[in-house]
Amino acid sequence: MIVADKNLELVTLTERQRKARRNRSVAIGVALAALVIIFYIATIVRFGHHASGVMPTNLM
Repeated sequence: MIVADKNLELVTLTERQRKARRNRSVAIGVALAALVIIFYIATIVRFGHHASGVMPTNLM
């Protein structure tokens, strides 16, 4: 066990790699936010469409 721990390699990122990782993280965050907005809008549109068909027209 102790020998395996000594052979453990640690990765040290360069400044360029850190910046690239951060840019990827930001891109993934923006993509996820865009998907959430798209699904939200699609849900609102679908509910709006179904709600207009379900509502009775002669409420008076």
